[in-house]
Amino acid sequence: MRFYKLYRILSKPIYKLYEKWLWNQIKNGPFPIHVGIIPDGNRRWARRLGLESYYGHYHGYNRIREVLDWIWDLGIRIVTIYAMSSENCIFRPPEERKHLYEIVRKGLIELMNSERIHKDRIKVRVIGKLDLVPKDILEIARKVEERTRDYDGGVLNIALCYGGRQEIIDAVRRIVRDASKGRLREDDITEELFSKYLYTNGLPDPDLIIRTSGEIRISNFLLWQSAYSELYFCEAFWPEFRKIDFWRAIRSYQRRERRFGR
Repeated sequence: MRFYKLYRILSKPIYKLYEKWLWNQIKNGPFPIHVGIIPDGNRRWARRLGLESYYGHYHGYNRIREVLDWIWDLGIRIVTIYAMSSENCIFRPPEERKHLYEIVRKGLIELMNSERIHKDRIKVRVIGKLDLVPKDILEIARKVEERTRDYDGGVLNIALCYGGRQEIIDAVRRIVRDASKGRLREDDITEELFSKYLYTNGLPDPDLIIRTSGEIRISNFLLWQSAYSELYFCEAFWPEFRKIDFWRAIRSYQRRERRFGR
């Protein structure tokens, strides 16, 4: 017990020293323009503590709010959060989906009234297979998008009921539709044109994608856009993801040489 008390007393100043040391390593950049986040491990974190899955998702949501501030504080102005996959929206148990949608609903309302969103002029976009989303949430999403439509300080993409393969299929369908109407010729179809038919149209591809919980895969997230993204996998479950974990991801990004296949 005495050792534990001593650890609690010493751990905070040691953490602060390490945080300062890490900040000195990354503060001069370069920083990514676009960061993608796969916030994985909410349920496993809750189970480890003997809690219901809902508490993991709720604490995960609170962590997203903090991490967005960390990202924006570095001047990174494009963020894509993998809020719910299309599989989540179809295959998760109904009660769990209900709780997830409650958190999404709460989050969108908070974004609509967020002082930082309006102060920094962050445009909010909700992307994914939105016919799977409850109508009331979709209405709130459209209101947030409309209110921030003309903002030019950055972009926050919320990937909701999202799947990378589905995004590509939807893009192909739209291209075929336009071609059948004579708006496109076969020779018009290039990588640049294809990108314009994706949900992320108009945005640069992510420079860095961070995934938590120790899983080493991207799970159908931004499949087209991540072709040359730097990937960073963190062992921590998402609710326990710390600022130093985020800064370590930035440090790893800064140490890599990006060649884009050249």
